[in-house]
Amino acid sequence: MIGKAMRIVVCAGMGVVALTTCQLGRLGPAGAGEAADGTIVEPPERAEPKPAKPGAGAHTRTWTFDDVKIGAVPADWTVAATTQSGPLPTWKVIADQTAPSGGQVLAMARANHTSRGTYNLCWTKAVTFLDGEIEVRLKARTGRVDQGGGVIWRAIDKDNYYISRWNPLEDNFRIYYVQGGRRTQLATAAARLSAGEWHTLRIVHKGNRIAGYLNGKKLLELTAEHFSKPGGVGLWTKADAVTSFDDFTVTQK
Repeated sequence: MIGKAMRIVVCAGMGVVALTTCQLGRLGPAGAGEAADGTIVEPPERAEPKPAKPGAGAHTRTWTFDDVKIGAVPADWTVAATTQSGPLPTWKVIADQTAPSGGQVLAMARANHTSRGTYNLCWTKAVTFLDGEIEVRLKARTGRVDQGGGVIWRAIDKDNYYISRWNPLEDNFRIYYVQGGRRTQLATAAARLSAGEWHTLRIVHKGNRIAGYLNGKKLLELTAEHFSKPGGVGLWTKADAVTSFDDFTVTQK
């Protein structure tokens, strides 16, 4: 289950750019490194997964959150935190007239802590995901330390999962894995998108190949073998990032 990612190719705008040593952080002799914020950075490896096409053998489930009581979380979903420091964050369904569908969204509404390194989770094992696609609409609302958020998948528990997130404060889009509560970067790309607006984040995962899309554009490709069994799925923000999510769709192939 646990392995190494080898190479990363990042699509920036119209071109394809291999990450530089500067982008990856301080690289050691083996090619691994550590970024300025302490996040471990894996050496790159190229892959070209194709988006799944729903059809025979595909199963899709979408949460619009419109059938959930205001102030609650969906049935079979759990609020949790990785490297928790202080109370758990508040996740709840709220009314939002700007919602892409219906008028309700699921939001990380309040951190309830001041930890810069806590990852706020709302996730479920009602669907176990191995291969296919995960897509969500998200809107970054506030955050002084961090903003934005993303999705987790193949989650074993609150401390072990893959995660992809967009951060408007840093103008980037990344994929990581979290193992034993420690986050390791697998891929990064520049992504200048406006906070306060709805955007679409999508992950395609087949076998050990992962691709990441923002607003329909493929920006990340890699291979990884850290979690090879089906796991839970859910939503993620960091620190004080208050973010709304809608139309969370999981397609299993």
